Amino acid sequence: MLPTAGRLSKVLQLTLAVIKPDAVAHPMMLESLHQRILEDNFLIVRCKDLIWSQQDSERFYAEHSGRFFYQRLVEFMSSGPMRAYILAREDAIHHWREMMGPTKVFRARYTSPASIRAQFGLTDTRNTTHGSDSAESAQREINFFFPDFCVEEWMEKDELLFRSRRLDFDHEKQIHTPQLKS
Repeated sequence: MLPTAGRLSKVLQLTLAVIKPDAVAHPMMLESLHQRILEDNFLIVRCKDLIWSQQDSERFYAEHSGRFFYQRLVEFMSSGPMRAYILAREDAIHHWREMMGPTKVFRARYTSPASIRAQFGLTDTRNTTHGSDSAESAQREINFFFPDFCVEEWMEKDELLFRSRRLDFDHEKQIHTPQLKS
């Protein structure tokens, strides 16, 4: 485990980040995205690989039911493995969305060429990543992907430890963990 150093002054915010099946299908791309998350000073609170059933996908995207892209999105998101993260950082939602770039890959390539979607996205559905768009959706989406994780409890018990950066990185679990007291 490697210690990480540094200090943050503001309260950390949590967000959900998902690496979609189009990227997880390519191990080098998945590793590159994981490294970009770390290089952009995100703290990885939780990480898990999963495969959704079509019903999981339908429940998660229920708000889009009836939209022209709904069926295509539901089928794609249940087409293979994906990776979900709970990320922490100051203004995590804004920073992750900025890092992802616009939803539409064509637009991302012109307006945010260094973004994940510009560099790795294939289509507006196969656009490599998903991220929460507000604190409310982050809470809801984290609960959906990580039902055993309690945001309020983490904010109360662990946020200050993570903010102080007294952390180790567990390479096996691919997450940051508070350093054990010596």
